[in-house]
Amino acid sequence: MKSLKNIMTLVVLILVFASCKNETTPEVVNVETTPTPEVTKAELDPNATYAKAEFTIEGMTCAMGCAKTIEKKMARMDGVKSAKVDFDTRLAMVEYDEAKVNATSLEEAVKKSGEIYSVKDMKTVDSFDADMKTCDKDCKKACCADKTEAEKTECAEDCKMACCADKNKAKA
Repeated sequence: MKSLKNIMTLVVLILVFASCKNETTPEVVNVETTPTPEVTKAELDPNATYAKAEFTIEGMTCAMGCAKTIEKKMARMDGVKSAKVDFDTRLAMVEYDEAKVNATSLEEAVKKSGEIYSVKDMKTVDSFDADMKTCDKDCKKACCADKTEAEKTECAEDCKMACCADKNKAKA
């Protein structure tokens, strides 16, 4: 029994000394890596005719997983100048080269992002609805700095934002 105690004590001491290192400098390991080729977006054609499309996307359940994934997928398409997907309004806004991209290819990109997504009400627009920013009466944001008090409180007739929905119903 005494020899078993001595062996156990010896094992514990070896474990304690083996696990506690008094090195103050960390071990530096150099790992050789091969550079990965940069994935760059093709240059946009300055002579191209760009169109703007707006459409709603049904089936999104979250801002980061759904909306950002769809936005990135469309933005990486050859011929797409910009793409933005707003989760709150379910609205997608895409500016694209008409020679390289069409409504069908945009819809396919959305569907390839996930089977549950569907495109509704696709239309070509001159400017995006989100570009028409509405301002609160006491707004101090940069987008409202140059606007008069009347402009800050006025909502466009076709504005789809929640702040304007009640005002437009009251006007009618």
